[in-house]
Amino acid sequence: MNRIDQKFEDLRSQKRKAFIAFITAGDPDLKTTKKLVLGLEEAGVDIIELGIPFSDPLADGPIIQASYYRALNKGTSPKKILETVKRIRRKSSIPIALMSSYNPILRFGEEKFVKACAGAGVDGLIIPDLPPEEAKNLRRKAQHDNIATIFFVAPTSTDTRIRANTKASSGFVYYVSLTGITGTQKALAPLVVKQIKHIKHFTKKPVCAGFGISTPQQVKDIGRAADGVIVGSAIVKAIHQNKASRDLVGNVNRYVFSLVKALR
Repeated sequence: MNRIDQKFEDLRSQKRKAFIAFITAGDPDLKTTKKLVLGLEEAGVDIIELGIPFSDPLADGPIIQASYYRALNKGTSPKKILETVKRIRRKSSIPIALMSSYNPILRFGEEKFVKACAGAGVDGLIIPDLPPEEAKNLRRKAQHDNIATIFFVAPTSTDTRIRANTKASSGFVYYVSLTGITGTQKALAPLVVKQIKHIKHFTKKPVCAGFGISTPQQVKDIGRAADGVIVGSAIVKAIHQNKASRDLVGNVNRYVFSLVKALR
């Protein structure tokens, strides 16, 4: 069983929901990324999404775009990120999914990339600009190496698209809780809850909501319907705001713990 599948099985048995944290690999540097992952696990995070920085991301707002720019300027690359995952695996078995635009994967080589992910200990792949219809080869290779492929459902998705994307997903289904790009939003929960309930008519797989979630109340409200809540931009912002602090990891962990606690 994939670590993501095992995590959701464990959470179901405990009647708990997953808290999923997104951070940009290499921001502020890969050494700190490792410390952040280990710290986030201690703060109660269930699954980590590591963003592979790319110069022209599809769905990311200004906060994550800026973090990608900083990481790329530090020389962060997919190869170095996978080496960091290997180092994390010496100390942690927390499920890790990589989120990447397709371009870096294409450049790396699909088969080579999946093999490298498996060797490093990656558990899932999230590729916003690769729809299931175009991902058949990658899905087959990932399945062979026990790596989940996670696809998106959006507020604008038709029932036909919801059915196709939930069927293609493994690990969990990623519900994009707003139209547009990533970022923090104020009014969010009621519409998200309604749409998640609709998506669950099409699948028994875990449905996790992300994009725009940043407050404990949003986490709590959305967690009533979703199987997991994903927070990204708000955490990336907290990392950048604490970049000069000697206790960067501790400060970020305390903020994330306030969100995790709301879900519990």
